[in-house]
Amino acid sequence: MSGKQTRAGMVALAGRPNVGKSTLVNALVGEKVSIVTPKPQTTRHRIVGVLTADAVQIALVDTPGLHAGRSSALNRVMNETAVASLAGIDLVLLVVEAGQWRADDKRALALAARSGTPVALVINKVDRVDDKQALLPFIERLAAAHEFAFVVPLSARKQDNLAALQQEMAQCMPPGPYLFPEDEYTDRNLRFIAAEIVREKLMLHLQQELPYAIAIAIESFETGVEQTRIHACIWVAREGRKAIVIGRQGQMLKKVGQSARRDLVQQLGRRVDLRLWVKVRANWIDDEASVRDLGY
Repeated sequence: MSGKQTRAGMVALAGRPNVGKSTLVNALVGEKVSIVTPKPQTTRHRIVGVLTADAVQIALVDTPGLHAGRSSALNRVMNETAVASLAGIDLVLLVVEAGQWRADDKRALALAARSGTPVALVINKVDRVDDKQALLPFIERLAAAHEFAFVVPLSARKQDNLAALQQEMAQCMPPGPYLFPEDEYTDRNLRFIAAEIVREKLMLHLQQELPYAIAIAIESFETGVEQTRIHACIWVAREGRKAIVIGRQGQMLKKVGQSARRDLVQQLGRRVDLRLWVKVRANWIDDEASVRDLGY
C-alpha cells in the first residue's frame, strides 16, 4: 500500500447476548472468526476480526454479550471483558435485534455511551420481521435515544446491507497505517480457533445449561507433514456431567469429535487427527482463579 493514504481503526461490537454480533463479524470479514450457535453467551472472549479493503482496515472487536446476570465467576469475567473491550476504540457498534429493546439493550447503550467513544446503531435480524412497516417507527424511536454516529438496519445472516455498514465504518476510521498485516483476518492463533470449534460443537449437540459449564484446553497442537494432530481436553464442572459429554458408549463424544474435525479440516486445509478427553474440575465456573486459569 506504499504511496497510498490508508486509514485504520478499532470498532467494538457491543450488545446483549444473542443479537448476532459474532455472525456480523464473520459476515463482514468473510471468514469464521467467532463461533456461532443459537444459544446466548456463546462468545466468551475478546476476538478481533480484521477487514481490509479499499485502503481501509477495520479491526472488529467481537465481545461477550453484556448481561445483568452475575451469578457465576465466568459471568463476571465475561462482563468485565466486554466492558474493557470498549476502551481505546475508535467506534462502538451497538447491535440490537430488530423489534426488540430490552433492559440489557439499555444497559449496553449506557455502557457504550459512558466510554466517550462515538456510538453507531446496528439493527440486526431485519429479515425476521414480517411487518416491515413496523420497522420505521422502531428505528426512529431508537435513533432518538442517543446521538448515534449513524444507524444501519441489516441482516448479518442474509448478508443484506453489509456494504452500507462497511462504508459508514470506513468513514469513521482515522488516517494511519494498518494495525494488522493485510493478509490476516484475526488476532487469534490456530490453537484458539481449534478450541473454539470444539466448544461450538458441544454447545450445538448438548442441551440446557450443560454447555455453559464446559471449557476447552488444547493440550497439544502438532503440525506434521501430512496432517495436524490436536489433543484437546474438555473440562466439566461436575462428575455427573462427564458421563453426559461422553454419552452412551462414547457416542456423544464421537459425534462432537467428528463434527469438529470436519470444520477443522476446512479451516486448516489439511487432514486433522483430533483426540478428545473429558476431565472434571469441580465447580470451575464459580471460581474466578479457575476461570482465568482456563483462559478467560
